[in-house]
Amino acid sequence: MRIAAANYPVKYHESLPVWEAYVEGWLRELAGQEVDIAVFPEYGSVELVSLLSRELQQDAYAQIRAMEEFHGAFLELYSGLARRYGMTVVAPSYPLRSGEKMINRAYVFGPSGLAGYQDKLFMTPFESREWGVSAGEPELTLFRTDKGSFGIQICYDSEFGIGAHELVKAGAGVILVPSCTETIRGATRVHVGARARALENQCYTLVSQTMGEALWTPAVDYNYGYCGAYSTPDTGFPELGMLQTGTPQRAGWMIQDFDLTLLDKVREEGGVLNFRDSAATSQLLNGERLVVREVEVK
Repeated sequence: MRIAAANYPVKYHESLPVWEAYVEGWLRELAGQEVDIAVFPEYGSVELVSLLSRELQQDAYAQIRAMEEFHGAFLELYSGLARRYGMTVVAPSYPLRSGEKMINRAYVFGPSGLAGYQDKLFMTPFESREWGVSAGEPELTLFRTDKGSFGIQICYDSEFGIGAHELVKAGAGVILVPSCTETIRGATRVHVGARARALENQCYTLVSQTMGEALWTPAVDYNYGYCGAYSTPDTGFPELGMLQTGTPQRAGWMIQDFDLTLLDKVREEGGVLNFRDSAATSQLLNGERLVVREVEVK
C-alpha cells in the first residue's frame, strides 16, 4: 500500500476556482507515482475562510459556521478529483453542523466517489472553548480497499489508545493521522501519539499536518507541522520504529510504501507481543461502546 501524506500550507484564495485549481495541483503532483491513498491534514479546509468577508475572517467562532456555504463545493471537488486521478483521497477535515452541534469530520473519497467519513472524538480545549466544536458520535470507520484496510484518528484522537486499538482489532493495518497544530509541542504530541499507537498495536501510522502562517484567520493562524511514517520497533522493522519523517515547515508530499504482510508475522514472532497482550478491549467512550463500521472503497 503506497500512501502520500501532505505537509500542507493553509493558503489565502481569491476565489473558489483559484482554490479548486490549488487543490487539484496538489493531487496532480502524485499522478504517475502509483499512489493508492493521498492524505490531507486536519482543518486544511479552513483555507476556505479566505473566501468569506474580512469581518468573518477575524471571528474564529463565526467563520467555521459560515463555511457551510462551501460544503457542497468541497465534497464535489474532492469526489471529482479522486475519480479523475484514480486514487483514494482523505480530504482535509471539515467543521460542519451535525444536528445541534458542530463536529470535525474527515471525508474519504475513492475512485467511485464518497466512501465514508471519520469524525473526531476527543476535543482540544481550543476546539471546545473557542470554536464550540464537539465530539462526533462514538463510532469508528474501517476503510477497506483492495490493497488493505485503514482507519483514521484525527489529531488529538491519536493521543489516546482506544480508537486505534479498536480499528486494528477490526482489521486496520494503517492508522492515518491528519493533524493541525500551531507549535512544536503540539506537533510533537501528535507524532509521539502516532508512534505509541504503532507500538501498542504493531501496526503502521502516518501523520499529515498543516504548516505555515495564515494570519488572516485566528482559527489556524500559526501552523507547525511535518509528516511522519511509523511502525513498531521490532523484528523486520526499523530499530527506532521510524520509517520516514519529513522536513518541518516544508510544504509537499511524503510518500511511503507499507508492507502489510509483515504485521501478522511481528504479532506472532516479535520480541514482544503488544497487540495480543493489550487489555484495551472493552473501554467506553462517553458511556457508550464504540461501534466500527465497514465501507468498501472502490
